Amino acid sequence: MNKVALVTGGQRGIGFGISEALAGEGYKIALLAQCGSGDPEVADALERLGPDASFFSHDLLNIDGHAAVVEQVENRLGPITTFVSNAGVPAKARGDMLDLEPDNFDFTLGVNLRGAFFLAQNVARRMLKQSCDSYRSMTFVTSVSAGMVSIERAEYCLSKAGASMMAKLFAARLAPHGIGVFEIRPGIIETAMTRAVKDKYTPQIEDGLVPSARWGQPSDIASAVVPIAEGRMAFATGSVINVDGGLSIPRL
Repeated sequence: MNKVALVTGGQRGIGFGISEALAGEGYKIALLAQCGSGDPEVADALERLGPDASFFSHDLLNIDGHAAVVEQVENRLGPITTFVSNAGVPAKARGDMLDLEPDNFDFTLGVNLRGAFFLAQNVARRMLKQSCDSYRSMTFVTSVSAGMVSIERAEYCLSKAGASMMAKLFAARLAPHGIGVFEIRPGIIETAMTRAVKDKYTPQIEDGLVPSARWGQPSDIASAVVPIAEGRMAFATGSVINVDGGLSIPRL
């Protein structure tokens, strides 16, 4: 059985954790990112993932190029059976939402919502044309910020809330065809992206911000993606899975 996973932003952080876990389950991995093939993170990821991993350079903002890069992936590796929409950008600058600039708003939503939607649309179209026996799935990695307010990152929260609805829409559209679609909402995950705020969040986590009293790891997210990809949660399509150590549990 040929299992192919396309993971956006799969060369680092949460994306690499997901890629590594899927590779361990026998998936061919297609890493998709804006950086070039000579990027050190890409080279390291490919070396660690082994010969069944490939890299494809593509900018999510380049919507006109989505169809071509999806075709390149399938020409090289075979039909995509698992799609993980993980790549995203943070707010360009944190600050008062009343001072948010339109360009910063447009950039964040352009990548996290517009670009992500149209790439997923292209993948879904290809999946519907497949004649394979493998279970097919799509997983949208959003954030607890899809439902929790951060007024200093308004555009990021809006993009993730939109991505949450995007996952539901794809789930409803693709369910009759046996394609499972899920949303995973990570909490505070220890990656290179969060390194700058580690000193800020560590004492808060230890003081109870996260009930599990620890940082999340990329492997925590990956542990939720694998059963989705393997079809072990097929009838739960459309579900939202919080992987946040209890951060999003409403408390007094």
